[in-house]
Amino acid sequence: MDSATFDKFRSLVYEKSGIAIKPDKIALVTARVGKRMRALAIDDFKLYLDRVLNDPTGGELVMLLDSISTNVTDFFRENHHFTFLAEKVREWTDSGTGRFRFWSAASSTGEEPYSIAMTVLSALGNVPSDVKILATDISTRVLGVCSKGVYSARQIEPVPPEYRQRFFIKTGTGEAAHYEAGSALKRITQFARLNLSEVPFPMKGPFDVVFCRNVMIYFDTIVRKKLLEECYRLCRKGGYLFVGHAETLTGILSAFKPVAPSIYVKD
Repeated sequence: MDSATFDKFRSLVYEKSGIAIKPDKIALVTARVGKRMRALAIDDFKLYLDRVLNDPTGGELVMLLDSISTNVTDFFRENHHFTFLAEKVREWTDSGTGRFRFWSAASSTGEEPYSIAMTVLSALGNVPSDVKILATDISTRVLGVCSKGVYSARQIEPVPPEYRQRFFIKTGTGEAAHYEAGSALKRITQFARLNLSEVPFPMKGPFDVVFCRNVMIYFDTIVRKKLLEECYRLCRKGGYLFVGHAETLTGILSAFKPVAPSIYVKD
């Protein structure tokens, strides 16, 4: 891929997704776009770019963004967030709250929203409650993985054994084992495609907790600011925003107030 074509891909990806590709990532983009091109039997990057730009359905643009977007996640990643979430759910339940709404803004392959679901259901115990989790991502590929909810033995390792037994259906043994999210998790979790750079978002909210973790690092300040404004709008008063441990709202105008490392509240 020559530098001029690379710059065109960078501009297109930023315009359509808000993802800011750094100038030194030409090798990464070449590899990821090249994989999609091989699937289409296209051997010229300029021809593929034309294919994307001239597709009236917009479907190939979605496939391009699927190829570019990074999806790295684990069950119970940054576990202090889930400890905090469990404490808040118990507090809210003790105060008489019975309706809960959560949003996983960048769900990747589903480990985050299913971790939210396990945490909330366990914190609630036998208390009847109305729980809904919205999980969104720009990648249709990973949303397909989310909906199936099937994970390998390696992927499921961070899930405590009691949660595996309670919330997953196991097939196979040893390293060949697979675990499928059970009906208790799938019943309360809804997956949808959402471009976090296109505001305003269609959801009404309000959400009790918004997980917007490890995604803002791919955006520039302009996109981050718009995203945070939408998170604030959709979060209820007294609700919380969780961001990645490597992310910070410092230097970005935001009405959220810090309460703990990478945890913010809407006053």
